[in-house]
Amino acid sequence: MSTHKILLTALAAFSLALPALPQSKPKPPKSVRLYVFDGGSLNIPDTTPYRLKKEDIATNYMSVALFLVVHPKGTLMWDCGAVPDTAFPADGGPGKLRYATATKTLRSQMAEIGYQPSDINYLALSHFHWDHVGNANLFAGSTWLVTQAEKDIMFSEPPSPRTEPQNFSALKNSKTIILTKSEYDVFGDGTVVIMAAPGHSPGHQVLFLKLKKTGPVVLSGDLYHYPEERKLHLIPTTEFNPDQTVASRAAVEAFLKKTGAQLWIQHDFNANAKLKKSPQFYE
Repeated sequence: MSTHKILLTALAAFSLALPALPQSKPKPPKSVRLYVFDGGSLNIPDTTPYRLKKEDIATNYMSVALFLVVHPKGTLMWDCGAVPDTAFPADGGPGKLRYATATKTLRSQMAEIGYQPSDINYLALSHFHWDHVGNANLFAGSTWLVTQAEKDIMFSEPPSPRTEPQNFSALKNSKTIILTKSEYDVFGDGTVVIMAAPGHSPGHQVLFLKLKKTGPVVLSGDLYHYPEERKLHLIPTTEFNPDQTVASRAAVEAFLKKTGAQLWIQHDFNANAKLKKSPQFYE
C-alpha cells in the first residue's frame, strides 16, 4: 500500500473515532410550533372493550402519536410513545413492546430537528398507560407536569397492569409541578394549556394549542381511541371511571364548539397518517 493510501486510511479511521459534535439547538420560534413524531402503531388484538366489532371500524390499528411543542419561551413534550428507544435492536430493525411496533426512535426524530431530550423544559403525559409513556425516562431532567392522582397510581404497589413502570421510573426524582386546577397554562399566554379530562385514568388530561396559522387544536390523549367511538357515543368497558369519561367528553366537546378547535384523536390511525410529520411542523 502506498504512503498516500496509508495516510488516507489513518485519517478515515481517526475521523470515525471522533465523537459527533452536538448540533446547536434551534432558535426559539416567533410563534408556537407543533412537531408530530412517528411513534409507530398498535395492532389491537380485540376491539370489544371499545364496544366495537372489527366490521364497525375502518381499521383495528391505532396510531401512536407523540408531540413536541416549541413555544417562544420553551419546549413541552406531550406523550412519549409506546416503544422505548431501548427496545430497538442493534441491527436497526423495528422496536416492539406488547402489541406495539415502531420503526423510528424518538431520539433520532428529535435530533433531525436539532433537539435532544435535555433541551426539553416540560414533560406532560396525557395519562400513565404503557403506550403513552415509553420514553418518559429520557425526560427525567425536564419539569414533569402531572396530577397527584396520576402520579400516585404510577408509583403504586403492585404496579398497574396497564403500564410498564420501568419506562417512567426515572420520573420519581424529577422536578415536578402537581396540577391542581382544571386548566394549567404552561407558558402563561393561553397558547399551550393542559386541560383536565379524567375518566380514562384518574388524572387523564388533554392539551389545547392555539396555533397562529393552523388554528386551535386539542390533542385528545385517550379521550377517544377510534373515531367511530366518538361518532357512536361509545364508552369503553375499561375506563377507570365511566361517569367521569362521559362528563369529560361533554366538557371537551362544548369547548370545541365554543372555540372552533379541531380535535386530533391521537390513536386515529387513518387521520394520523394524514398529518405532516417532523421535520415538518404546524404553526
